[in-house]
Amino acid sequence: MTNILFEDAKPVIKKIKEQGFEAYFVGGSVRDYLMDKDIHDIDITTSARPDEIEEMFSKTIPIGKEHGTINVLFHNKSYEITTFRTEGEYINHRKPNDVIFVRDLYEDVKRRDFTINAIAMDESYNIIDYFNGKDDIDAHNIKTVGNAVERFEEDALRIIRGLRFQSQLAFTLDNETFDGMLQQIQNIEYLSIERIIVEFKKLITGKNVAVSFKNLLTLNAFAYIPFFSHYDMRHIIIKEPLPFNLFIALIQSKLSNVNAQLAQLKISNNDKKEIQTFTQLLTVLQTINTKQELKLTIYDYGLQHNLTILSYSQTFKQNDIALPSPLIYNEQLLRQIAQEMPIKNRQELDITGKDLIDYLEQRSGPWIKDALRNIEIAVIDGNLTNYKPKILEWVKEHVKI
Repeated sequence: MTNILFEDAKPVIKKIKEQGFEAYFVGGSVRDYLMDKDIHDIDITTSARPDEIEEMFSKTIPIGKEHGTINVLFHNKSYEITTFRTEGEYINHRKPNDVIFVRDLYEDVKRRDFTINAIAMDESYNIIDYFNGKDDIDAHNIKTVGNAVERFEEDALRIIRGLRFQSQLAFTLDNETFDGMLQQIQNIEYLSIERIIVEFKKLITGKNVAVSFKNLLTLNAFAYIPFFSHYDMRHIIIKEPLPFNLFIALIQSKLSNVNAQLAQLKISNNDKKEIQTFTQLLTVLQTINTKQELKLTIYDYGLQHNLTILSYSQTFKQNDIALPSPLIYNEQLLRQIAQEMPIKNRQELDITGKDLIDYLEQRSGPWIKDALRNIEIAVIDGNLTNYKPKILEWVKEHVKI
């Protein structure tokens, strides 16, 4: 088992304990350690209050002090340390209206979502497991801490998180936990789309996504999520993990008669741009029949986007989205075409709009964009050499204003 991060953090826990407080590793890092998985970050929970943590360590950042979390900088590393706490009544199935700091570890872990995330571990690797989370890990079982209906009523995001863990870990959902999801699924409509998307991006790339996606459909979860609620997601087939942006493009391509707005997902502009590129590319690819036609497609949309779509060709086939024949749409040929491309972008053309204006003695206008596009196509198709004198000769015969 990998324990480097725990070893590095031992002095932090020891320093807290020297002041008379309890401190433990908790949550996902402990779960992943017990599963012999790579650990990327650790969380520490303690009986010390935020003010007491700030007094102990010289370099701290109060990133979530009102909720009990202090970021401690220790030996050039950063650690999130959170005080044992319980939570007041939840508002709109999203967040508690109050946080109460306590001194008891049990009170802290019993508020957590799933037993596999409610395991604590001390600096000597002794496990404190009040809710048999280790047994559930061994049994590959996802089960809520306490009553499932209550846990999901408190925070409906736990439903999506449970399905995300099922997808990532290839665990089975406990029957009572799944029944609780069914009873509370409508409450995900109260969640912010941003919180849902964070979980969904992990879910859709999980190795067990086929099962989790089927459960999303069984729960009718998409009906309560912006953007997705416009689509009949029963028509979408997902049997392998795939990137989130490609998943959205697949939906838009297969159910193209629906005009849902990407803005509803509140994702980054870069994500929206990539989704639009994938969607347009999928449309173009359904018209490609020759290597010659493929050249311009690779030029316009890039090698990497084409390779990404190619690597998920089985998913597109299952969703009745046609790709070009494997005789021309294969990795070897895609890379060969990209390698032999005479230009990579318009900036590499040996001519500019100003050159055209001067040569043709015309005023600037929309014709320039059209002319440059026609020159691009001729160069990519191999019908024109990317050399200014040759281009100007070609322009004289082929560009109409």
